[in-house]
Amino acid sequence: MPNVKTIKHQTDQETTKYLKSKGVFEVNMTKEDIAKKIVYSEMIDSHDVETENVLLTSTVERLQEENIIISKTLNRLEEESAMLRELFNSANNELNSLKSPALLVAEVSNIYEDNKAIIKLPNGNKFFCFVSKDAKNIRSGDHVFLDQKSLNVVGRANLVNNGDVEKYINMEKPTQNWKEIGGLVDEIQEIKEVIELPLKKPHLFEKVGIEPPKGILLHGPPGTGKTLLAKAVAHSTNATFIEVVGSELVQKFIGEGAKLVKEIFALARSKAPTIIFIDEIDALASQRMDTGTSGEREVNRTFMQLLAEIDGFKSLDNVKIIGATNRIDILDSAIIRPGRLDRLIEIGLPNEEGRHEILKVHTKRMNLQKVNLKKLATEMEGFTGAEIKAACTESGFFAIREDRDHVTQEDFIVAIEKVRFEEEDEHPGAFG
Repeated sequence: MPNVKTIKHQTDQETTKYLKSKGVFEVNMTKEDIAKKIVYSEMIDSHDVETENVLLTSTVERLQEENIIISKTLNRLEEESAMLRELFNSANNELNSLKSPALLVAEVSNIYEDNKAIIKLPNGNKFFCFVSKDAKNIRSGDHVFLDQKSLNVVGRANLVNNGDVEKYINMEKPTQNWKEIGGLVDEIQEIKEVIELPLKKPHLFEKVGIEPPKGILLHGPPGTGKTLLAKAVAHSTNATFIEVVGSELVQKFIGEGAKLVKEIFALARSKAPTIIFIDEIDALASQRMDTGTSGEREVNRTFMQLLAEIDGFKSLDNVKIIGATNRIDILDSAIIRPGRLDRLIEIGLPNEEGRHEILKVHTKRMNLQKVNLKKLATEMEGFTGAEIKAACTESGFFAIREDRDHVTQEDFIVAIEKVRFEEEDEHPGAFG
């Protein structure tokens, strides 16, 4: 029977020969090297392998999570870097703008070839300078920006955005409408025909073959509703509303008033359709005299510029003019001739029916008890619209003083006497 050692030795030799034939071991390897190379499966602990696999798996997952966190952090840092770079560029540009010198504003007198021009500074000095290629469509009379050192033209100034003129534009549309005006039925109809109809339906005038009037003049005693009518016109149309007081057009320096009038009409043409309302026009358009002070001559120069703008070479297009005054007797005949302010509409004192309509307008939101408006309209003989409104307000004060939430007939009677008494003190002989 063979020995166990002999069998094991033969088995090892066969194993070695098989592994050599498969290329696992080299042919010239010694037995010691082969012994180091051979690992028997029964020597490996399966529990250690599973533990190692679990550790490797957890390590890989942890590394993946860390990689995701690092990627998010990197993206956030890149976004912060881009934002900081943008803030830096903005601050740098603003700093450069603050460091850059201011530009002068001048007027172009003449334009020459090869991008050259003669400009006039506000102090009266003239210079021959170069025009930058960025400054396009520059003509004589335009305002331009100049570099302070070289006095070269670097850009064109747009006069439409002049703040001195923009302030006269009424940005908020007036809330007054025709329904809030009482006792002026005929006057309202005439204003609609002259101002409102040409702006809303210009084709009617084209079919008939006539040109609509350029403007109207509202005249009458103070407080009869001249300004209220102008606001109602602005409310009923989608036109730009420019409101000017005649005294505002009178300036201190020579030529400034005429320049202001020219700029206002240029602005009105650019924003057409436009309504220009000149209140207290008698401050500007009073009768001209042969002799006078330097201030009076300057007023006359401004007035002549107004006449030229209304009826000059440049057409008014969709620009309508409304003048208002309570002193038509001192107006110059040139402003009220046909072709300028064509229609003269008198806004006089309301009659009894008109006073009744005005009372209904001013009392529609008042809490009245046993009040006869027709009788009150009779008591208000000689009252203007403003005085009727003042009487309504005073009657409300009498009710408040007696701690009542309603107004009675007696409150109105006392208020009418108070308003009439104050009016008699200011204008003796106006009543009675």
